[in-house]
Amino acid sequence: MLINIDPLLSPDLLHVLRAMGHGDEIAIVDANFPGTTNARRLVRLDGISVTEATRAILTVLPLDDFVDVPVFTMEVVGSPEEVPPAVAELRALVGERGACGTLERHAFYARARDCFAIVQTGETRLYGNIILKKGVVRS
Repeated sequence: MLINIDPLLSPDLLHVLRAMGHGDEIAIVDANFPGTTNARRLVRLDGISVTEATRAILTVLPLDDFVDVPVFTMEVVGSPEEVPPAVAELRALVGERGACGTLERHAFYARARDCFAIVQTGETRLYGNIILKKGVVRS
């Protein structure tokens, strides 16, 4: 156990987050996402929602403030302006930390394939997917 570390941050996930460098990206995805197919490194957080996982990750991961948009969610197929409940929660969670953009489904998949790692959650709500770009850790 560690002091002041969210218990949702497993040893494997902490290792991934620590190994990431500035500009690396991590995808936190729902249970329907083809994580095993697309991941360079896959960390599973079964039974955890995407918002719980993202909240925990953001306690230790700064967002990149050198880019205009350090966060992306997936657009609804056929209705890109629609904001599903999971996406609304993720946007609220990110808040003022950085701008949140959207990506078309296949563009999101392609970007997730290039991510340093994918965290597969147990999220059952559709479109519960987000990509975060790591920023600089300043002392």
